[in-house]
Amino acid sequence: MKRSLEQRLQEGTVIIGEGYLFELERRGYLQAGSFVPEVALDNPEVLKQTYRDYMNAGSDVVLAFTYNAHREKMRIIGKEELLEPLNRHAIRLAKEVAKEHPTEEALVAGNISNTNIFDPEDPASKDAVRSMFAEMVSWCKEEGVDFINGETFYYYEEARIALEEIQKQDLPAVITFAMMGENILRDGYTVEEGCRLLSEKGALVVGMNCFRGPNTMQPYLEKIRENVNGYVAGLPIPYRTTDEHPTFFNLPDGGCSCHLPLETTFPTALDPLYHNRYELAEWAKQAKDIGLNYIGLCCGASPAMLRAVAEAVGVEAINSKYSPDMEKHFLFGKDETLKKHNVAYRTKA
Repeated sequence: MKRSLEQRLQEGTVIIGEGYLFELERRGYLQAGSFVPEVALDNPEVLKQTYRDYMNAGSDVVLAFTYNAHREKMRIIGKEELLEPLNRHAIRLAKEVAKEHPTEEALVAGNISNTNIFDPEDPASKDAVRSMFAEMVSWCKEEGVDFINGETFYYYEEARIALEEIQKQDLPAVITFAMMGENILRDGYTVEEGCRLLSEKGALVVGMNCFRGPNTMQPYLEKIRENVNGYVAGLPIPYRTTDEHPTFFNLPDGGCSCHLPLETTFPTALDPLYHNRYELAEWAKQAKDIGLNYIGLCCGASPAMLRAVAEAVGVEAINSKYSPDMEKHFLFGKDETLKKHNVAYRTKA
């Protein structure tokens, strides 16, 4: 029997794999810049394999890849007619993969996100946002998702509208904020205040995702945990953000030897700025220790990174059998049958 999200949260840590946007761009099936998930229609087998890779790395959830698949984004690229087919197909592919889990069918989450048209001073924008969320959530309901993941909101009010539309369809809601460099939500709320209010309004899980790496997200996750009675989520990006540069939008690379074609390293020159998997695992332990319940990684994360996070909080992934083991390595191993003249050379290699 497949447990619900709430049941899994009651029984332990839920692992969530996100980051499809950057991963599919890295694999060559998504355009950086527009960042629209047309892969669901153009290359469905690629999307299924990506879902599968994150599930096998420990994710309890297959998140339908409909981030940025809303009416505004589809309008910008001139493909509004593909809006509903893209959303429905992404969910159906996620459901197919979720059933492959060998021990317990994975949860399937629908996905809505920041619209980039919300303006707190413009009532018409709020109506447009509500309409966009309403249609996407209704398709999720019809396709039979287990819950809705509303993510990457940098306005409290936009997140509240998302929660209201999810609740109209009687679905559990996970709502996470993505805070920009001014360290406050753009309509003036602190992130902990926004999370507390959404939790009080009935969101099952609240917290933060994206924009910030562990170093600049963790202090705010601690504040959220102190202010929220319910379940709390943390999904940082795997980049080395700093107090001076708290998000990946303006993260510099002083060692770059070429002239970048873009104004910043974001989004296609962030590669040298990664945390390694061991640093991410240490963050995951800290996140669990302070009481986070819904733990994962966002844009830039690879399945290997997610597996390290899962294992750090005590979860054995399907693909944990492939976790690093240097015992047999010709230079760095300790197996007694290895050639001693090679092992002795390890520091000179």
